[in-house]
Amino acid sequence: MKRKHTMWAVLAVVMAVTVAAARPGAQDKPKPTVKIPEPGVPQVMTIEGSFVRAAYNNEGYVILGYKTANMSLGDEWMLLEVGATVRDGVPAFKLHRDAVSLETSDGTKIPLASVADYRNGNLRALEERSKVTRDSINYFPPSASQACRIGFFSELENRAMAWDDVELSNMRACTGRLFFRVPGGIKYGQHWLDVQFPKTLVRVPFRIFTKDEEKLMSKNYSDIRKQVQEAFKPKKKSTD
Repeated sequence: MKRKHTMWAVLAVVMAVTVAAARPGAQDKPKPTVKIPEPGVPQVMTIEGSFVRAAYNNEGYVILGYKTANMSLGDEWMLLEVGATVRDGVPAFKLHRDAVSLETSDGTKIPLASVADYRNGNLRALEERSKVTRDSINYFPPSASQACRIGFFSELENRAMAWDDVELSNMRACTGRLFFRVPGGIKYGQHWLDVQFPKTLVRVPFRIFTKDEEKLMSKNYSDIRKQVQEAFKPKKKSTD
């Protein structure tokens, strides 16, 4: 009797799957499409994780992780995990802290916070949260294999000093944390991290998701990433 009940249970599951597969459109739902943000400058943009974005041109490369920022809706302080380097053939240069800024969803441009404001901001809880939620941003061009620190900020208990600049070269994969004080708090929508290189501007897009947008990204990550890759794939030269 027990074996008979088990057989009927398995048969019921098989039938349910078969019915679902047979419904019109059950397996042919259109894949979601996303609108590629328009940076206003020539560059390539990539998605390396649900909360990891990169942008680059012939001069510079910047990658950021913003999972902590996405969890900080309404907070006054935004923390971004950032990496930067220059492309092969580009001379090394010093990136100054005033070359980095944030553009929020309403178009407000915000400079990097000062070290004094950062230290007076009581941000230990935010920093501890980021240690738990951070995503890897270790996606650099092959030549950039030497780790280095972007030290625009330094935690109070850390002996390392805060610096006003960092030297970027094509062999250095420099990473660090950036802090911005956002008037009115972090809001949903499209944001940009702007990094000014000597000759060009690199703009890394990132979106503070609503709950529905986050679910859509999580469920369709592979398809969305492929769409972005296709959008920036080099066009084949015509043979005519």
